[in-house]
Amino acid sequence: MTVLVNGRERDLPAGATVADAVRLVGVERQEVGVAAAVDGDVVPRDAWGRTPLHEGAAVEVVRAAAGG
Repeated sequence: MTVLVNGRERDLPAGATVADAVRLVGVERQEVGVAAAVDGDVVPRDAWGRTPLHEGAAVEVVRAAAGG
């Protein structure tokens, strides 16, 4: 299936989850300061592995950055 991950079309297998999309952008599950949203709704970290994606889903994965 095709989903948008951080604005780029990506192909993922049927049954892919938010955790799969997060790994696709190089983020490890234990990494702190990371958030993920699907179609504008934030998905709690403990639900990443059980939240399925659908064809055309828009996934945003963001990392907090220190600085000012």
